[in-house]
Amino acid sequence: MTYLNWGVSSSAYQTEGGWNADGKGASIWDTFTHKPSSSIPDKANGDVACDSYHRLKEDLYMLRALKVKSYRFSLSWSRIFPNGLRTSLNQKGVDYYNRLIDGLLADNITPMVTLYYWDLPQALQNNGGWYNVGMIDIFNDFCDFCFATFGDRVKFWMTFNQPYTIAWSGYGLGQIPPNVKNPGTAPFKVAHNLIKAHAKAYHTYDDKYRRSQGGLVSIALNGDWFEPKDVNVPREVVAADRALQFQLGWFAHPIFKNGDYPDAMKWQVGNKSELQGLSESRLPVFSDEEKRFIQGTADMFCLNHYTTKIASHATLRLSPKSYEYDRDLTEDEEKDSPTTAISNQRAVAWGLRRLLNWIKEEYGDPQIYITENGVAIDTKTTVDDTDRVFYFKTYIDEALKAHSLDGVKVKGYIASSLMDSFEWLNGYKVGFGLHHVEFTKPNRPRTPKRSAHYYYHVIKDNGWAHLYHHQLGLGRASELL
Repeated sequence: MTYLNWGVSSSAYQTEGGWNADGKGASIWDTFTHKPSSSIPDKANGDVACDSYHRLKEDLYMLRALKVKSYRFSLSWSRIFPNGLRTSLNQKGVDYYNRLIDGLLADNITPMVTLYYWDLPQALQNNGGWYNVGMIDIFNDFCDFCFATFGDRVKFWMTFNQPYTIAWSGYGLGQIPPNVKNPGTAPFKVAHNLIKAHAKAYHTYDDKYRRSQGGLVSIALNGDWFEPKDVNVPREVVAADRALQFQLGWFAHPIFKNGDYPDAMKWQVGNKSELQGLSESRLPVFSDEEKRFIQGTADMFCLNHYTTKIASHATLRLSPKSYEYDRDLTEDEEKDSPTTAISNQRAVAWGLRRLLNWIKEEYGDPQIYITENGVAIDTKTTVDDTDRVFYFKTYIDEALKAHSLDGVKVKGYIASSLMDSFEWLNGYKVGFGLHHVEFTKPNRPRTPKRSAHYYYHVIKDNGWAHLYHHQLGLGRASELL
């Protein structure tokens, strides 16, 4: 029997609170949520959130009770370096993460650390943020410090969480900080810098720390599955593959294949750029030296997955210039599957197995950790979250099928998330948590939901939680492992 690494996830801005406590500097999410013009429901923010900065013992208690093998969390850059640079080192921020890491290890829980989960120090954004090529070295110095400071105990690192979201939602759509709306060029430029920053941090670990620390380094990439509208029509199948290449492949192809962007992206963006009368492609070019530097800079494949879309070929406009139009496809919801509290995020469990198999074939059969998977439910539903139990049951079953029937090297599954928290543009209206948090009370009491009890049994039985399934009337769990 193969035992999977079962865990839960969180991120710093969503849970920690203490936004200016003990010398922490402002992040771009602090700035964004404090604007009077904020469109977040109830003008909510992460100033206090779950107050994890002050309630570490409660968090550790929940993790211990779940009996998780791993806890994925992120480091707040501006809590450690308030202005983003090493010269501003805030020892109290370092002390907090040392207490968290030591507390996890005391409970035999593996820390899985994300170095950047969207909360850039505002001081660095003032100098251009990820649009500035100088960020590559600045990020590397932050990573170097974290490897040196925490790497004696942390053996599982992720450089970035969902670089696709940073590039497209942050610099293309302008929906999340830094709210730049430049869909034709900025996302490509930012992604270029993120890929090079990731590779540099990986090599820093390789060159300075791997021999003594023996850890693993990767990057957490988000990927939806794209099902062709009609599998019998070749151009629809090609369009679905193109959708995968433009989302997951944008970052995975350089890192896991050949150090360069997918051919579909190079062809589409290059062709559109030429038709737009530009002298060169809006998709930047890696030099041969850069390709060699980027290729192979991940020790495992870390996948965040939530939903499946239906992709269909379309010939889209040339103006205005946009990454979205470059793809020449449309995407629709999978109408036969249940909706969730977030629009365009239907629960389509079968898509996970297909995506895992696609990754296996596309990227040379890597070891895969599902580093986020979960479902949003309206927070008015407090603890009786049977929809979430069903989501976990069906998605976990598909991951187990990929592992045991298809031979995909699924090594771990990280449920999203430990507890309800600040859910980005949705504020506190929806939550992904296994635990309910009473955000109206100053001490932020946490209560396990039905899904927490269910997931406890999944972990205990390594995916075979059939006795608990029967109690819920949900049928048998997978018996594959």
